[in-house]
Amino acid sequence: MTDRRTVLAGLGALGLMGCAPKGEAAAPVAPPAPEAFDLSALEQRGGGRLGFVAHDLGSGRVLTARGDERFVYCSTFKMYLSAATLMRVQAGQEQLDRAIPITRADMINHAPVTEPAIGSTLTVEQLMKATTEVSDNPAANLLLKALGGIEAMQAFYRGIGDASTRVDRFEPEMNRLDGDKDTITPAQSVANIHRLFIDAATPLSADSKALLLGWMFASPTGMDRLKAGVPADWRVAHKTGTGGYGPTNDIGILYPPSGEPVIVAAYYHATRETTDAQNAAVIAEATRMALTTLGRA
Repeated sequence: MTDRRTVLAGLGALGLMGCAPKGEAAAPVAPPAPEAFDLSALEQRGGGRLGFVAHDLGSGRVLTARGDERFVYCSTFKMYLSAATLMRVQAGQEQLDRAIPITRADMINHAPVTEPAIGSTLTVEQLMKATTEVSDNPAANLLLKALGGIEAMQAFYRGIGDASTRVDRFEPEMNRLDGDKDTITPAQSVANIHRLFIDAATPLSADSKALLLGWMFASPTGMDRLKAGVPADWRVAHKTGTGGYGPTNDIGILYPPSGEPVIVAAYYHATRETTDAQNAAVIAEATRMALTTLGRA
C-alpha cells in the first residue's frame, strides 16, 4: 500500500504542494491560446486519427492536434474514476478501508488483481490501486457501481467543469466505438488533469492527490507510449487505455528533473491492421516531437 508521507514528500519536491501566500488570492490566469501541432505525417505512416494536446506549464504554451475532436477513452477513464471515488472519501461518503466482496460473477477480461481475490474481499483503496496501476476491469466496474453508476460518474465530470465528456457504459462495452458514447476530447482531458492536479482550487485533498499520483507514477503499463517519448531523467504519472482493435491512448503529467511539468493527452484511433507496438510508437514519437517543439527535449 502507498506510504502517504513518502508520496506527499515527493509531491512537494515536484512543486505540486504549493499555493498562494497566506491571505493572498491566486491571480486569475488567462487560458493560453493553443498552437496547431501538425501530426499528419504520423497519421499517414500508420493510418488512423491522432488526437494530441500538450500543455507546458512553464511557458504556458499549448500544442494541439485534433484537440477538440472526440475519441473513445477506453481505460484512461479509470484515473478519473479513482479521483471521483477519492472525493467521496473526502466527503465522508466512502471509506478507503471498506471491504467489497469479490465474486466470480464480477469477472470480465483483464482481472490481474480481482481474479485471485474471488471469494474474499478487497478494500476500496485496493480496488482504486488495481484499476489505476494495472487497469483491472472488474475493479473499475465495482468502483463505478459503488460510486453510484454511470450518472454519478457523469456528475463528477460536470462538477470539475467538464461539460462534454460522455459516460454511457461499463467495462468492457465502453471500449466499443458507438457514435459519441464514452468519448472525450484531448483538450478536455488536459483541462481535467490540470484541474485535479495543478489548479490551486483542486477538489482533491493533498492526501487524495498523493495516493492517485503515486499509483500513476507506479503504473507499469504503456512503457512504450508517453514514457518512451520523454528524456531518460524525466518521470511520468499516467494512465493508459487500449481498445484492442486500434484505439491506443495515454494521458498524464510529464515531470522533468527541474522546472515545470507538461500535461499530455494522447488518443490514437489506429486501424486494425497496425500492431500494438506500432500504435504505441506513434504516441511516443508525438511526445518526442512535442517536447522538441516546446524546447523541453
